[in-house]
Amino acid sequence: MSRPFVVMKIKLLGKTPDELKAIAVSVGLPAFAGKQIAQWMYQKRVKSIDEMTNISKAGREKLAEKYELGVTAPVGMAVSTDGTKKYLFPVSCARANSLNAADDASDDELESAAIEAVMIPDDDRKTLCVSSQSGCRMACKFCMTGRQGFHGHLSAADIISQFISIDESQELTNAVFMGMGEPLDNYENVMRAIEVLTADWGFGWSPKRITLSSIGVIPNLKRYLDECRCHLAISLHDPFADERADIMPAQKAYPIQDVIALIKKYDFSGQRRVSFEYTMFSGYNDTKRHEDGLIRMLRGLECRVNLIRFHKIPDFPYETTSEKIMESFRDRLNAHGITCTIRSSRGEDILAACGMLAGQHKSKS
Repeated sequence: MSRPFVVMKIKLLGKTPDELKAIAVSVGLPAFAGKQIAQWMYQKRVKSIDEMTNISKAGREKLAEKYELGVTAPVGMAVSTDGTKKYLFPVSCARANSLNAADDASDDELESAAIEAVMIPDDDRKTLCVSSQSGCRMACKFCMTGRQGFHGHLSAADIISQFISIDESQELTNAVFMGMGEPLDNYENVMRAIEVLTADWGFGWSPKRITLSSIGVIPNLKRYLDECRCHLAISLHDPFADERADIMPAQKAYPIQDVIALIKKYDFSGQRRVSFEYTMFSGYNDTKRHEDGLIRMLRGLECRVNLIRFHKIPDFPYETTSEKIMESFRDRLNAHGITCTIRSSRGEDILAACGMLAGQHKSKS
């Protein structure tokens, strides 16, 4: 039985004012309508073209014939006892590397998937932990996202939609690209989303409000450091190459020693910060030998180390390091001039903590 033909509309989210100006003119709207569309999407955070009331009804109908906003409503939400909220979204992902923007791909090139985003409240801050892919190709063994495989890249529209469609959209103060996926593996779409977040015509956020986390995809890491002023967090987890490779297969392609060498070429003494994420496993990476390895590796670099409690997942042999050992580990790094903290665990009871996101992959219909 043949599949019914489906006309795929092009998503407007993620477009720049110049691109929106060209789109407006192409459907018979005045050029200034491009700026109006950008204001409605990024500043007023509307969820449909029909809400753009300073554009004529006929103009909105003409625009809607070929285009859609691209805001996807969550299909599920869970609330933790600590106030953390996890949202589940359906998305259509581009599988192939060449498909940098899923909204430009044909129906046959898209796959139905699901992703999760986490809103973390903390006093007067509300941080969105945003996803950039469905699944992940990095295959870290202690991460539920990495263990489910790779289902596709998110478009810039899918990424920005996470900011717009949640209940706290207008209250968000910060963003961390630490959800599902490796952000630097989907570089073009992630950078376009960051442009929307930081541009005057977009959300107007300071780059200081955004942190991108990566295992260290070296070619795109260099581009990020050259092109972006947002903060950087590197998933380190072990200073020794053989041990890191055992739990993080990407170590073979992007050795952490090379990642650190690249980072040391840049200045982090100003407003942009670099931090290192270190999930602790009892008896595996929490010994004095590992402390010494980290001290040697990070010596001379203005940085912070965040120690993360491991949240037990099925079929992974290691347990969570004790609080006493984590505190001792932290104190010794601090004594050697490396700022080190133990990150608070949030949302574990709803599977929203670090390494626990695993949006249900849906088969292509």
